[in-house]
Amino acid sequence: MRTCRIRIAGAVVDFRMTLSHTCQVTADWSERGEYMLARHGIHPAWANEALDDPDRLAITPDPASKSGRAVRTIGWSYTANRIITVITLVDNGRLHGVNGWVANSGDQRLYRQEDRDE
Repeated sequence: MRTCRIRIAGAVVDFRMTLSHTCQVTADWSERGEYMLARHGIHPAWANEALDDPDRLAITPDPASKSGRAVRTIGWSYTANRIITVITLVDNGRLHGVNGWVANSGDQRLYRQEDRDE
């Protein structure tokens, strides 16, 4: 386990992540992964690919967050061959996956606009 820092919408967030042979951002889906798969047809591995997308767009707080602590990340999943919207929450130093779905047209527009701005 290694503590990493990422910049999300101007704020620096610390969280712990598991490192494999490549440095990947992965969320803990143990509590919500089955729900996301059943409800939205999104496999946790696809959500993690979107989180790990170098061109991802992270919006904090998520505009729909009731607590103001959730982060909305919009990124590409190569396996799903789609843009995925992923909701995560950092709690007790861990990145927890909350939900994910195929990005709607608004989130897709935001993701593609971010690509053009660079």
